[in-house]
Amino acid sequence: MEKALGLLRITVLRGVNLAIRDSFARSSDPYVVIKLGKQKLRTKAVKKNLNPVWNEELTLCINCPCLPIKLEVYDMDYFSRDDKMGDAEFDIKQFVEALKMELDNIPSGTVITKVIPNRQNCLAEESRIVWENGYVIQHLFLRLRNVECGEIELRLKWINISESKGARINEL
Repeated sequence: MEKALGLLRITVLRGVNLAIRDSFARSSDPYVVIKLGKQKLRTKAVKKNLNPVWNEELTLCINCPCLPIKLEVYDMDYFSRDDKMGDAEFDIKQFVEALKMELDNIPSGTVITKVIPNRQNCLAEESRIVWENGYVIQHLFLRLRNVECGEIELRLKWINISESKGARINEL
């Protein structure tokens, strides 16, 4: 079994302009599923809302920062299979690189690095990795794929675990 490097706390903040999947109600009941390897987490569904606010924290155990984190959005249906409302994925390689830096003496709010949207990621806009109150934080707006419209806003925060239980991030 691989040693855990740390925990990644993903705050699923909100969805923007999500697709209509309940045509009768002209709305959707969206929820988000986050996957990393065999780990699978989900938010609660927000009823009849194309701009839902979840503000839910989901925590993944990170063993290998090279694997992409996958996100899927679904419309909850009561009498049939849930409808897919798009997907996205992102990697945390640059986030993990920021964790390796000596950051203790820099002021809170300092931008460590920026991740630029390109064809290899699902970013809708530039993403900043910031040193904030003793934590490395990244804000992301992800553009959903395989759907007509929609974006999801996330915030990432690294949580260290006891070094006796896991590998050090600097050993990567």
